[in-house]
Amino acid sequence: MDREQLKKMAEDPRLISGIYNYCDRWCERCNFTSRCMNFAMAETENLSPEELDINNEAFWKKMGEIFAFTRELIELSAGEMGIDLDSFDEKETENERRSFEEAKDHVITKMAADYADKAREWLDNSEGILKEKENELLSRVNLGIEVNKIDEEALTIKDALEVIAFYLFFIQVKVMRALHGKIEGVPEIIEDMPKDSDGSAKIAMISIERSISAWGIMLQNFTEDEDYILNILVLLKRLYNNVMNEFPEAMSFVRPGFDE
Repeated sequence: MDREQLKKMAEDPRLISGIYNYCDRWCERCNFTSRCMNFAMAETENLSPEELDINNEAFWKKMGEIFAFTRELIELSAGEMGIDLDSFDEKETENERRSFEEAKDHVITKMAADYADKAREWLDNSEGILKEKENELLSRVNLGIEVNKIDEEALTIKDALEVIAFYLFFIQVKVMRALHGKIEGVPEIIEDMPKDSDGSAKIAMISIERSISAWGIMLQNFTEDEDYILNILVLLKRLYNNVMNEFPEAMSFVRPGFDE
């Protein structure tokens, strides 16, 4: 994609400005892909599945290329307006670094990381009980017992596993972004506008809610791991409450497209 293509895409009235800033990046389940510039760029670039996977190195490599190209456009526009992007304040750069470290060390970020570790451990060790569940469902099918209900049950478990895996690290990323934004604060000229930190906190809370629902399905189907799953659910609920207390206005944030 060249500069003119990107500028033309950015001016397309069908695309919702900023919708990609507060989504969960799960394009396959999104109803707004036809109105999202990020998705349109991915379609134009013919990105591979790996380049669309936030947990894959190829994704971040591609993002680096996009950021570099975007910076080129910003520098061009800044030059046209007489703005010197190279005249930065070293003190502001140091404050940026400190706010990032503060967000990284925040108790909520650590709680989200703790959840990711515990959830990943369960997923890594779930092969045995998942196989047992599969055998149980197959035996019921062979006996001709409520075949349609069994199909629905299997799909429900599969969907829950996909939800858990997808949001595993996403929650921590969004929580940290929200905290970083709050710690940095906002310029006085935009104090009355909706805060980006609230938008990030909102999608983090939505992701936590969906993960709680998914783990609830795991609890119903894998009673042998009841204690471990209950501990994960308690951790997720505590995380949700902490994010809500830190960002009391988050759920009132209106995300472009999704909440309009």
